[in-house]
Amino acid sequence: MKNQLLTVALAQISPIWLDKNATIEKIKESIIEAASKKAELIVFGETLLPGYPFWVSLTDGAQFDNKIQKEIHAHYAQNAVVIEHGDLDEICGLAREHKIAIYLGIIERPLDRGGHSLYASLVYINEQGEIKSVHRKLQPTYEERLTWAPGDGNGLRVHSLKAFTVGGLNCWENWMPLPRTALYGQGENLHVAVWPGSDYNTKDITRFIARESRSYVISVSSLMRKEDFPPTTPHLDEILKKAPDVLGNGGSCIAGPDGEWILKPVLHKEGLLIETLDFNRVLQERQNFDPVGHYSRPDVTQLSVNRERQSTVWFGEE
Repeated sequence: MKNQLLTVALAQISPIWLDKNATIEKIKESIIEAASKKAELIVFGETLLPGYPFWVSLTDGAQFDNKIQKEIHAHYAQNAVVIEHGDLDEICGLAREHKIAIYLGIIERPLDRGGHSLYASLVYINEQGEIKSVHRKLQPTYEERLTWAPGDGNGLRVHSLKAFTVGGLNCWENWMPLPRTALYGQGENLHVAVWPGSDYNTKDITRFIARESRSYVISVSSLMRKEDFPPTTPHLDEILKKAPDVLGNGGSCIAGPDGEWILKPVLHKEGLLIETLDFNRVLQERQNFDPVGHYSRPDVTQLSVNRERQSTVWFGEE
């Protein structure tokens, strides 16, 4: 029997905003600290590396052909993660060294889509340091569409971790019933939801998904404060004109398979939040409800999922 207990670390931290290299160093520090506290899984918030595009809603981001938007966006792209160039290699190395699995929210600039557009991606790295899935957010939310491209279903995958089966979604994807179901149907019983930072997002959906799926749900948010904008940020004065003192207050939390809090949303506190989860509680709650098992009717309703990685160009053999 696989080990029933899993120690998880929620990394509620702020990025060194739009500075890829400096933020990677901060992520590495968190991984080492989590490993020293015997964590076996560490989760970071949505697009923590290198940060959420807060400027869009603060600087009239919908203005077409606007110099400010173009220059900040280019800075964002310069600091985005190109996995094919090895940008995550050091993080993978720490996962392998410390035998710790990682969910990490990144801004990805993938070469298989030409290497210029940006995607909000959730990367799973296993305890051997291997990247096992890169889930590109299916639908950017509202103003996010001005800077992020829509993803595909390739990353709708789950992974074995001790007795658990883990899967994850980005931010408001967690409100989408069918992507949730795609993960449930693969046996997910530990759901990871990553957010840019707000208990407004985490306080309701975390418990709802837990009760719906009879799974553990980990929600991890970042922090972002006015002082977290580095002085090197392009057009910083324009961004700060309308920026509130707190843009992301955290709200990281954990709900159990009964939908009750294990860790209530934690606000304004930077650092690691660590809990140990018992797989047996999943089986206890599945006794009376299992959304893709005994409490489902596949003869009546089924879900079809396209997990093909989308690309504009396909090349045959030369």
